[in-house]
Amino acid sequence: MHTNWAAFTAVEPELAKTVEERFAAYTHHVLATLRKDGSPRTTGLEVRFLDGELWFGMMPDSLKALDLRRDPRFALQANPGDGTGMGGGDVRIGGRAVEIADDDTRTRRRYAEEVEPPEPFHLFRTELTEVVRTYVEDGKYLVVQVWRPGEPVRALKRT
Repeated sequence: MHTNWAAFTAVEPELAKTVEERFAAYTHHVLATLRKDGSPRTTGLEVRFLDGELWFGMMPDSLKALDLRRDPRFALQANPGDGTGMGGGDVRIGGRAVEIADDDTRTRRRYAEEVEPPEPFHLFRTELTEVVRTYVEDGKYLVVQVWRPGEPVRALKRT
């Protein structure tokens, strides 16, 4: 099961706000895709939250775009920075990336206007299968929040 960013935000607004803030703290993040042989590939990526969707834009024929065309599954991790400013915790998103080839959709969704990507470019809309936040509470508990479509957030707390 999967859903888009707007649906996630509607059911878990506080977690969604925290995740967006973590991604907004830095420009570049880490995307994991699957290579042709099934092994993982990690690359840098800029992301945008626009019009209720989480978007990935990529250079033409980049390896990550070709990976996603072949197998749409991805994992995305917010840039942790220098390790001292992770007030919102560590956040990760898993899901599927759906390529948007329709130029009308690409411009109507404001992606090109907001980001001004070089032409041509690949544009992917995401379908979420998981959102995870890990953070330290009260300086002594490790808390892992896990959300999956159709389920409430589960929080696991460890000392």
